[in-house]
Amino acid sequence: MEHTFTIEPGAFSAFADEDALIEQCKQWGLLSDKAVKSKAFVYKRGGSAMPCAIVGFVDFMTAVIEFGNKQRHLIHPALLKEMQASNYGQRQRPADAPETAEAEADAQQDEPASAAAGAGGSGTEADVQAKAPAAKDSAPAAAAVGHQEEAPDRAQAATADEPSAEKAPPEAAKEKPAKKKSAKPQLPEEKVKMTATVKEFATVPNHFAEEDDEVVIYGNVAITEPELELGDAWSSHSNTLKKLELEVGDTITFEAKVVAKKLTKHPVPYKINNPSKLAKV
Repeated sequence: MEHTFTIEPGAFSAFADEDALIEQCKQWGLLSDKAVKSKAFVYKRGGSAMPCAIVGFVDFMTAVIEFGNKQRHLIHPALLKEMQASNYGQRQRPADAPETAEAEADAQQDEPASAAAGAGGSGTEADVQAKAPAAKDSAPAAAAVGHQEEAPDRAQAATADEPSAEKAPPEAAKEKPAKKKSAKPQLPEEKVKMTATVKEFATVPNHFAEEDDEVVIYGNVAITEPELELGDAWSSHSNTLKKLELEVGDTITFEAKVVAKKLTKHPVPYKINNPSKLAKV
């Protein structure tokens, strides 16, 4: 019988022999350090347990398994390990826990991105949010801002050295420079007041659960204090946001912390964490 849920891997590394398989399974925690041979694994879904074999990997975060009908599937090794427990699938997260659910979704989005690109760009259970190193980006951002602030001073000094006949007219000298917008702005570390317009509702794969995570993608995102335009950003579609019954085109105001964190499979560079004091404009 054909399995409709499988995600066929693209290019992947097959194990050369059983010794290579055993060594990799030890690193994933699927076998004990004293194991000298592999064992049978099962893939659990919808109350069914299907025998499978590990035949390769895309990277350390993405294993390739093969079912009895020769279909292959991508899976996170940690999830496969959980499936070997006899009580897997019996533990469910409470539905009426918006703050806990949002925190768990944030933690899952913080996982390093897996090799979805190596699998032909398709979403997998091993896909996770790409984590942009905010601390690393802040230094070049600060340097870029500092460089831009020094530019007017150098231009003014150069103008002062020129003959008076070549100086720009007073009207041109009084013109204010265009508003600067850094490619990588320095984001505030604390919560700030923000505005955003709902641009799209989407889902992203969650390799710790069978269901995808719901997210909201915003456009025209801006920090009001201090004033800073960011463009596009995203956030988890938490129960708190769902209470507003948002639609595409709605503009909202809120307080939140924003970080440089790209959304999986979407060109959205910033994430909005735990928005509060939400209101439609």
